[in-house]
Amino acid sequence: MKPRTKVFAVITFLLSVVFTGATPASAATVQTVEVATPVASGLPPYVAFIRPVTAQRLASSWHEGCPVGPDQLRLMSLRFFGFDGAVHQGELVVNADRAVEVAYAFGDLYAARFPIERMETVEKYGSDDDASMAANNTSAFNCRAITGGTAWSNHSYGRAIDVNTVQNPYISGSGAIYPPNGAPYADRTLNAPGMIHAGDTTEQAFSTRGWTWGGSWDTPIDYQHFEKP
Repeated sequence: MKPRTKVFAVITFLLSVVFTGATPASAATVQTVEVATPVASGLPPYVAFIRPVTAQRLASSWHEGCPVGPDQLRLMSLRFFGFDGAVHQGELVVNADRAVEVAYAFGDLYAARFPIERMETVEKYGSDDDASMAANNTSAFNCRAITGGTAWSNHSYGRAIDVNTVQNPYISGSGAIYPPNGAPYADRTLNAPGMIHAGDTTEQAFSTRGWTWGGSWDTPIDYQHFEKP
């Protein structure tokens, strides 16, 4: 494992601004997380913006009866390092009480140049988890039941994140692999770009902040999944 790069991080709170879809005449605070990257990395500074989100913006990923309301969620816009070697802007929806630490965790991934294929909120896939996984989409909130069950998934609370779902597939107790195009990566002796391994920068970015990695489970094994209920 490469030593983790020490970075200087600061959270700043910006002036209140009004968002489209917010209650008329109301204002919401935008939080900004900035992390200075080492000059040698060749990357621009990492920046993440955290703002409230409306039911309209959540679209099909949320509905009445979900265990949390839009007011308990936050929309994040953050930089990530892509498989193409370029810097991209992605979006995640997470629980308000997890947003800042998620921002810092992805700041660690960015500084380490850990590649991410794409990062889009799940309503762009009709909130279909299978479609989002097949697209190798890194995502968080989606109001849905756990895979193969009826209880609420931790994704329904915005307290779970799936990273590079193809390179880090879900393997059920029966051995089924999701998404199916992730089957080649069920061989965890591989060390392909975007894969997550125990003790690496990505696993540590979350586990040191109290998140559990599904890749350490016995059954099912969920290599893409991090959660902090």
